[in-house]
This record gives sequence, C-alpha cells and structure tokens, in this order.
Amino acid sequence: MKKFFTPLTFLIGFGFITACQKAEDPFVPRVVSPVLVQVMGAPYQMDFATEPTVTLDGTKATTLIARILELDKTNILDHTKGIDSIPVANLPVKLTLRNGTQIGEATTDSKGIVTFAMTWAQLGISTPASGNRAAISWKGEYKGQAFTRLSAVQVK
Repeated sequence: MKKFFTPLTFLIGFGFITACQKAEDPFVPRVVSPVLVQVMGAPYQMDFATEPTVTLDGTKATTLIARILELDKTNILDHTKGIDSIPVANLPVKLTLRNGTQIGEATTDSKGIVTFAMTWAQLGISTPASGNRAAISWKGEYKGQAFTRLSAVQVK
C-alpha cells in the first residue's frame, strides 16, 4: 500500500506545480502609454477607451492639434497634491492614417502642443461631404516607449 501512494502523491504534486504557471492576460494585450495625448477640439475625453472625434468644416483646410502630457504620479497618495500633468516639449509626433500612410510629422512646443495643417485630400477624403470621417493615429516615442493615440476627423 505504501508503494502505491508514493507514485500517486508524486503525480498529484507534479500536477499542482505545473498547473500554477503564470498565464498572459488575453484581454489586455496593451502596454500603458507613457504620455497622455489630448486631442484638442474633440468633445471632453473622459472615457479614454473611445476615439475622440474632431468635427471640422469641409470647405476649409484642416488643422489638428493635440497636447502631449506626462503624468507625474509622485504625489498620487497625497490628496492635497495629486497627479501633475507636465507638458512634454520637443517630442516628435507622427500623424498617420490607420492604413499606415503618414500625413505629417511635427514636434511639440514648450507647452506640449503639436499642430498639423493639411487638406481633406491628405486625410483620404477627396470630396468632403457632411459625415465623411477619417480615422487617424498620433504616434511617437517617449523615454524609449512607443505610444499611439487613436482619433478621428469628421466633416461638419
């Protein structure tokens, strides 16, 4: 009887050890962005899971503006101070269509503001009509970590 329990105990113990492997989370395959990208002109961006959409006049050239901020969480536990939003200056940012076509590249100013001026045709909308929409991405790299912020531009 003793010989039977020893192999069985070994198999059960081995089963517990191999069953306790750390598995990757299949529902969150993303890395946290090193910066906060606020798309100016879009409605209030409280839900960062959605795409901010800027609505612009289709008869004029477009200007897209974003503010890039680093979130300093040093004082996160002190309710009198909280998190600081620090503008990221001199950061190269690329604006692309979702298919990868680069629209332009610009650098943030001292206030963390980056501005892109372009035509509707550059956004893939040759004849702007009300409701036309272009899906875009703001891309860059900060402190060695890449980031992408999805947004859209819509014809008013």
